[in-house]
Amino acid sequence: MNTNLFCDSQIRFLHDPTKDTGFVGCALSSNMVRFFKNSDGSWSHEVAMKVKPVKVQNWILPEMPGLITDFLISLDDRFLYFVNWLHGDIRQYNIVDPTSPVLVGQVWVGGLFQKGSPVVAENDDGTTYQVDVPQVKGHRLIGGPQMIQLSLDGKRLYVTNSLFSKWDKQFYPEVVEKGSHMLQIDVNTEEGGLSINPNFYVDFGAEPDGPCLAHEMRYPGGDCTSDIWI
Repeated sequence: MNTNLFCDSQIRFLHDPTKDTGFVGCALSSNMVRFFKNSDGSWSHEVAMKVKPVKVQNWILPEMPGLITDFLISLDDRFLYFVNWLHGDIRQYNIVDPTSPVLVGQVWVGGLFQKGSPVVAENDDGTTYQVDVPQVKGHRLIGGPQMIQLSLDGKRLYVTNSLFSKWDKQFYPEVVEKGSHMLQIDVNTEEGGLSINPNFYVDFGAEPDGPCLAHEMRYPGGDCTSDIWI
């Protein structure tokens, strides 16, 4: 698949204004593309990270893409985070060397082939599996990770689970019926690593006017998608 196709609107440069490198998330191909300036002043690009489609049973297609719907870069430019809305995981990559990203953290917060779902994933040998997704404060985590936001110190990653209402209705109808949620993911900023904070759960299904679908998040004093450092 051409890496220039199916890109969402997420384009992020490194925060360091002296750098000429950035990334683009390609949603349907589930590739993260790095773009950079060559020594002659021209621009080039390459696929930096790939999420392989998963063979599945009991779904609309024989293979399921990850569907990267959002990503961000930590303010110190050490880590890149992105979500796979259909698979259900959040990933953390060390990008200190942006030419060689290293996966250092991954956590499952939903997805279509979690345990209890009719959809099952299939290994190359034909065996099947589903992923474990914990409950948070007594709530089963429905839907998949969608928008993310990172604290300026890089230690708290927040995630919501609604994409567009039409897509929610098609892929995660339970989110529309019960409302979405926001979670906090605790980040290991030393060696890498992600874990769900078991004490943080914002329930948008309990709003006075009925279930709501939460999407974007912002810090009042600035966040990692809006600030640069000099």
